[in-house]
Amino acid sequence: MLTFSLIIPVKPGGTTKALYALMQLKGQVYPYEILIAEGTSPSRQRNLAAEQARGDILYFLDDDSCVVPDCMTQCAQAFGDLSVAVVGGPSLTPDSDSRLQHIFAYALTTSFGSGAMRNRYRAAGRSRITTERELILCNMAIRRDLFLAAGGFDERLYPNEENELLDRIISLGHNLVHVPSMAVMRSQRTTLAAFVRQMFSYGRGRAQQTIIARSCSFMSFMPLILLIYVALLPLLPANMLWKLPLVSYIALDIVFTIVTLLKTGRPETLFLFGLYPLMHCANGAGLLYGFVKGKPVAKTGSGVTIRRVREFEQPTDTVP
Repeated sequence: MLTFSLIIPVKPGGTTKALYALMQLKGQVYPYEILIAEGTSPSRQRNLAAEQARGDILYFLDDDSCVVPDCMTQCAQAFGDLSVAVVGGPSLTPDSDSRLQHIFAYALTTSFGSGAMRNRYRAAGRSRITTERELILCNMAIRRDLFLAAGGFDERLYPNEENELLDRIISLGHNLVHVPSMAVMRSQRTTLAAFVRQMFSYGRGRAQQTIIARSCSFMSFMPLILLIYVALLPLLPANMLWKLPLVSYIALDIVFTIVTLLKTGRPETLFLFGLYPLMHCANGAGLLYGFVKGKPVAKTGSGVTIRRVREFEQPTDTVP
């Protein structure tokens, strides 16, 4: 029977909403422990907690990730295939979030807004072999022996530390699995400024991951290409050929905004027309900043405290 170590990084003195949800789990058939890693460097916090963990499976959550009741059962079923090294599910937006937060969620769950990464934020399809683009660290499990053998997360990276690790795992011939029903509920950013900072941070992380891994995807750089194009557009010849990309982008912006409006029936989704270019340009600016800043370095002098808030117990049922 598999055993689980649930690892949650938290800022010093921060609240752990995820812990409250975990404490409500009842009737779990798999033994599990919970480790809280307190500090200011999430990659290092997770690595140190993984070293102290005793479970077969490391299940990484964020401090606000609220799991579904049968999360470990679904996870264990996917790990029944020995070729599977990592299992993850989406991060969904709670119904209780504000209208603005739901607009952010709509932007993240469309192909125009997030491309292949939209499945990180929606439960779509069946369980499947996937890539790092569908997995998100706030809801991701990995075999502990493989995690340690691979050296864990690159502590120079945050965010995108999981993306770099997953690429390494795939290169070793292991499989990643996305399980749409193995979701966590996690609120979106509460303000527009916070959402823009989030998009900027994602872009910076992708650039720094690219510098470290020396590999890249053309689609990842579309926001940067868009940003450079918009900045240079006033300097380009005034003919329709050079304006065609902008016209095409605006057309897609309108189409996806209207489609979301028709699906939801919420007039406030018209805000997406301005949000799409804002999030794309913020991501592009983050990419540019990450490349200009160069290779990242790991934080030093940041202490980490590991607390085991739940010990292993005997399961309440048996698994055949």
